[in-house]
Formats: sequence, structure tokens, C-alpha cells
Amino acid sequence: MSKVAFHTLGCKLNFSETSTIGEQFLKRGYNIVDYNESADVYVINTCTVTENADRECRQIVRRALRNNPDAYVIVTGCYAQLRPDEIAKIDGVDAVLGSKEKFNLFSYINDFEKTNLSCVHVSPTEELNSFSSSFSSDADNRTRAFFKIQDGCDYKCSFCTIPLARGKSRSANPDEVLRESKQLLDSGYKEIILTGVNVGDYGKSPAYNHNHDHVHDQEQEHEQDQEINLYRLLKRMLEVDGDYRIRISSIEPNLLTDEILELTANNKRMCNHFHIPLQSGSSKILKLMQRRYKTEDYSKLIFKAAEKIKDLGIGVDVIVGFPGETEQDFLDTYNFLKELPISYLHVFTYSERANTKAIDMPNPVDHAERKRRNNMLRILSEKKRNEFYKKMVGRELTVLFEHENHDGYMKGFSSNYVRIKHSFNPELINKFVKVKIAEVDEGICTAENLSTNETANILAG
Repeated sequence: MSKVAFHTLGCKLNFSETSTIGEQFLKRGYNIVDYNESADVYVINTCTVTENADRECRQIVRRALRNNPDAYVIVTGCYAQLRPDEIAKIDGVDAVLGSKEKFNLFSYINDFEKTNLSCVHVSPTEELNSFSSSFSSDADNRTRAFFKIQDGCDYKCSFCTIPLARGKSRSANPDEVLRESKQLLDSGYKEIILTGVNVGDYGKSPAYNHNHDHVHDQEQEHEQDQEINLYRLLKRMLEVDGDYRIRISSIEPNLLTDEILELTANNKRMCNHFHIPLQSGSSKILKLMQRRYKTEDYSKLIFKAAEKIKDLGIGVDVIVGFPGETEQDFLDTYNFLKELPISYLHVFTYSERANTKAIDMPNPVDHAERKRRNNMLRILSEKKRNEFYKKMVGRELTVLFEHENHDGYMKGFSSNYVRIKHSFNPELINKFVKVKIAEVDEGICTAENLSTNETANILAG
């Protein structure tokens, strides 16, 4: 049996799409092996956000060829869409597939015989208008599914190449979302994480026919003529009976509506956790970034959400070292974040990207200074996480336990994205369990007073 191995860079969306590509190989009788093992075919799914993407891609290709010098190497994904000619010049790369082509890999490659020249199949950005559904799970088997419902982006952030790499915003058909999410639940998944490039934009510029499905039959009459959006999709998904919960992977602050906040506050199946990108706490820098809100808008949203939803966990994306970011601008960001009721940060160091407005902006920040600012915010993130976790001590939280045995402990996430551990008990795997938080130990909460009679259907109703 032929073997294939995958390496994925970047976001959870990329991982879900790699899983879909893997299905193409499985249907053709391939065996999927670890990337560090010898395989006949290696597929590398790339990312534009990753720093030093070219160097990293070369290193990953070399790793594959060390395992099998005769292997066929395919590079796809966002970086392949933007820089196909550069990738084609990397020694050992046999095929480069763009963002559209990766979902029809076998249509472009007849056999996996190495040649002296790389074959390149990359559609222009303006042709990236179709939607391919995908999902993947954590390494914990059938517990949490990352389910893609949206792709592309219409925003024009000055630092970002994703609109070039993935095209305009487009959405999955809501009927298909319902059907596939039910299949995920039927196959044993207990948490569905909705992913996309801009999930909050769901329903806008759909890849399906607008007339196909305006609104579910059970919607109220005054909604009959309104188009589907994320809020209405969530309402439809929540009509399904069962023991499950839904999490939104990330949502732009201008798209997190009062309706979604109310739905989250009033439905136990909605995770009380949002990841809301900020990027900068300086109004000046936000304007240079071409973001769609001001710091006061963001602050108002965060405090409103935290007040409305009990024990809400909030994650934040932030970029340091953007061109023109002075020490005062950075301190404005630091102090802004320090005062917000958030639970953790994802900190990114700005790096120059070709074909973006930001690359030509004056006053670049020294690389050493970018690193210093990054470290400061990472420390702040740990403080925020620790503060949030300590607030959970003594509280009852519902945790979904995963499969792995970590030296006698099992781990899982609560609805509000608190990492929790408890002594390993196989009967609790992939079940919702109410636990009491005893203490915070090295960045994780320890659970006690496990009540096994509350493991079934605690989210039902």
C-alpha cells in the first residue's frame, strides 16, 4: 500500500483543509503516515502568516527527502498561491497547487513520478470563488471537530495577504452546514468549532445560490425575507437535539453582534468563549492597519460581552512592531489590554509581506525592539490567563475530557476555554462532566469532586 504524509502550517482552517485532502488519498487506498516516516508522497500545506515562509518551506521539503529521496513532494496552500514560482525552484518540489487546486489534487496530477521540473497549477486570485467544505479533529480523536463554514476575506487590512491567497469572502450552504454538522455529531464529536478566514462574515457573498435557502421554515415570519447570517445559522444548528456544544473559532469585533451575544448568554450549547482580534490598542496604528473599528469600540464590546455572559473567556490577537508603532503606541496597547477583562493573548510579531500596503510604510520598527515588545505581551498574556483561571477556583465548570493519558491525568477544555486536568478515568473520555476547580497549577486548572452521575446530557434542553 502506498503511503502519504502531511505537514500543515498555520491556522486551524489549514488543518481542517489538510484533513480533506487526506480523504482524497484514503479513498484511493493510501495509508497516511507521520511526516517523519518514509512515505511515497509528501503534501505540505503552507501559510502566508508564518514568518520566513520560504526558508521554512525549504526545511520541510528537505525533511521529507531525508526520509525518502525518491518521494513525490507537493506544496499547496496560501504561500503556494502567492509565491508559486519561488516554491517551484526549491530542490525536490514536484508540484505546486494553489488554494483552489488543492481540493482536486488528483485532477491535476496523473501519477507521482518525479521529474526534473515542477508542475505548477495556480488559479488567479479572482477565480477563487468556489467553496470546499472541510473539517478536522484535534489529536484527541473524535472529541472536538474544526468545521469550516466560510473562506476568503473582503477586508483590506494593510498588513494581510490572505485576501490575495484565498480570494473574496464566500460561505457554505446552510443546508450543507446543518447536514454535515449532524454527521459530525452522529459520528461522536461533542464540540463543533466553526472555522473560516472571517467566520463572522458568514452568509455574505455566499458560494451557493442565494435563492436556495433564505431562512429555515421554522423562523419567524418577519425573518422570511432576510438572508442567512452567522446568527441565523447558529440558531438553526442549535435546534438539533443532543449532547454537544458549539464554539466560534474567531470573530471580528465589528461582526460580534448583540444577537450573537444574547444567543450565547441564553443557550448552554453555545460556548461562553470568544476569540476577538484587536491587533493594536493604539487608534493611530489601527487606522494605519485599516481595521474597521476604534479602540473605544473594541473596549465597549469587550466590557458589554463580559457583563452579559457569565464567566466569559475572551482571547485576543495582537500584532507588535507594525511600521510607525512608537514606544508610546506600544504602551498604549499594553495598558489598553491590561485593563480589559480578557483571559489570554495570541501575540504576533509584525513581519513584512510583499503585496501589502504596510511594506511601503515609513518608520519600520527595529527587529530587536519587535521581539522585546512581543515578550512583554506574552508575559502579560500569562498574567491574564492566571488571573482568569484563579477566578475559576471554587467554581463548577463543565469540561469535555480528551482521550490522551498524560502521566496519569486526563485533560480537557471547559466551555469558557479553561484548560482542566483530572486523574485519568477512561469512562469520562469524550463526555461532558461537571467538575469543581480546586487550584491553578502551572497554567492549568486541577479539578476535584468529580460527579460521574452528571456526565450524560448535561447540555440537553
